[in-house]
Amino acid sequence: MSGSSLDGLDVAFCELTQENNTWNAKILHAETYSYNNSLIELLTSASSLDGINLMKLHREFGIYIGKIVNHFMDNCPETPDYIASHGHTIFHQPDKGITFQAGDGAYIAAETGITTISDFRSLDVALGGQGAPLVPIGDDFLFNEYDYCLNLGGIANVSFKENHKRIAFDICPVNIVLNMLAKQAGKKYDKDGNIAKNGQLIVPLLNELNELSFYKKSAPKSLGREWVESDFLPILNKYNGPVEDKMHTVVQHIAEQISKVTKSGVRKELFLTGGGTHNKFLVQQIRHITNHILIIPEDEIVDFKEALIFALLGVLRFRRETNCLASVTGARRDSTGGIIHRV
Repeated sequence: MSGSSLDGLDVAFCELTQENNTWNAKILHAETYSYNNSLIELLTSASSLDGINLMKLHREFGIYIGKIVNHFMDNCPETPDYIASHGHTIFHQPDKGITFQAGDGAYIAAETGITTISDFRSLDVALGGQGAPLVPIGDDFLFNEYDYCLNLGGIANVSFKENHKRIAFDICPVNIVLNMLAKQAGKKYDKDGNIAKNGQLIVPLLNELNELSFYKKSAPKSLGREWVESDFLPILNKYNGPVEDKMHTVVQHIAEQISKVTKSGVRKELFLTGGGTHNKFLVQQIRHITNHILIIPEDEIVDFKEALIFALLGVLRFRRETNCLASVTGARRDSTGGIIHRV
């Protein structure tokens, strides 16, 4: 996994078993490989590359992932049956029928000698869906005891059951914006949310962010880097206050948007995962504003739940079983997404 917050490449060695139509999953070993500054810059600016250089990045990032996996396997008890790779999203504009994740699965397979499944989103987009979020089928199979599964990654997304159907959608940006602001304060990220905690609320900024039209749309809906740059950042950049005040306000905004979509009038259990779960101030604000019961699992699940679920998506694709839900994405039908590169 490589998320929009650009924390690095998450790699998880997973064991998945099915018994009596029930899936069980374990993470046997997991690591995050941080990106160096040059790779961060390349991935950040990739959307402006011309066609040839974009395809060159696609190839080279696939080789990079393959080399990381080879290094990672030195600490694994055995060789995996196959690799499921999400890649790094460069474009995501499902309304235009476009989604693209860099990291060519063919080169991952060639580098590792292991059958690789990649490009999980394109088929759903071709079927008229959002191509996102894809994790909810894993929530349904592995974490269905909770009222809401909330992922606080580069972008927050939520997953829940309604009328016996799994519903999910993106809520708002989280680490993609908070990390950007932290860099202005000379930090890679805001450890424990301490910078934001010491800031003051900018009420006009909060009000303007809360009025963004995306929040008024009905699901299915998804967000990408493009929307953050075109809609969110221009509002944020209009205000000249201290960076800690902007961060404090963005945290408040995130908590308020989560409160709206999780129907805070009735107390529920929220299962929290993703890098934002380590932001103590953000979690505190979510707890305070929603009044929900927040369930935070062990760090391995917090940090690698998405990688674990993409492993499951790979298994389902290999077995030719549904791994993408139309009830989540709005596609014409459920589908089995992913391209298999056999070696």
